[in-house]
Amino acid sequence: MRSTMPQPRPVGWRGIDLLQLILSALAVAAMTVSMWAALYYAPPASNLAGDEQLAQRIFYIHMGCNIGALAGFLMSVIGSLVYLIKRDLDWDRVSQAAIEVGLICGMGTILTGMFWAKPTWNTYWTWDPRLTTSAITVLVYLAYLLFRNGIDNRHTRARFASIYALVAFLSVPLTFYSARIFRSIHPVVYGAENVDAQGGFSVGPTMTQALHINLIGFCILFSALLVLRWRQLRNEDAVAELREEIA
Repeated sequence: MRSTMPQPRPVGWRGIDLLQLILSALAVAAMTVSMWAALYYAPPASNLAGDEQLAQRIFYIHMGCNIGALAGFLMSVIGSLVYLIKRDLDWDRVSQAAIEVGLICGMGTILTGMFWAKPTWNTYWTWDPRLTTSAITVLVYLAYLLFRNGIDNRHTRARFASIYALVAFLSVPLTFYSARIFRSIHPVVYGAENVDAQGGFSVGPTMTQALHINLIGFCILFSALLVLRWRQLRNEDAVAELREEIA
C-alpha cells in the first residue's frame, strides 16, 4: 500500500526550521519584555497594599496564560473541523498540539490564580464558580489526551479526538461567563465590578499597556510551542509508518 505520509522535503523543512528559530527567538524576547512589563513597568494598584500589592503583579501572567489556553482550545476546534472535512491527519496533529499547549497554559492559569488568591482570599483554593469551571475545563482536556492514547488506529483516533475536541470546547465559554452567571468573588477584569470584588483593582492606562504586552507575548510563545509540537508529532507519525512498512 502506498504511503500517505508526506515525503521529506529538505528545502521545505529548512524553511520550517528557520521559522521555528525565528519564533523561538521572538518568544524569548517577548517573554522577557512581558516579565519586565508585569514586574517593573506596570504601576502598583492604588487600592492594594502589602502582600496583595505584590501578588497583584501576577495578574498579567495570569491573563497571558488565559489567552494561551483560549488560543489552544480554539485552534483545536479549527483543526478538528478541518480534519473531519478533509480527513488529513496533519490537522489532527494541529489539534493535538494546540490542546497540549493550551493545557500547559490552562494549568498556568490555575497555578498563578492560586498564588494570587493566597494573600487575597487567605487560601490557595476556594470552590468559586470561576475556579471550579476552570479546573473542569482542564480535566476535560486532560481526558482528551488519555482517551486518544487508548486508540491504536490513527484515523479512528483522529476522528474520535476531533469529535471530542468539538464537544470539549463547550466548557470554555462556560468558564468565561461563570463569574457573570453565578455569584462569584473572582474579579472581572474590565468591568466596574472588578474594583468591588475581593482583591480587585481598577486597571489604568499603563496597566492596560502592560496587560496587552503580556497578551501579545503569550500569543507569540503559544505559536512557537504549537509549531514545535506539531513538527514533533509529524515526525513521530512518520517513524511509526516506516516501522509498519518494515514489519
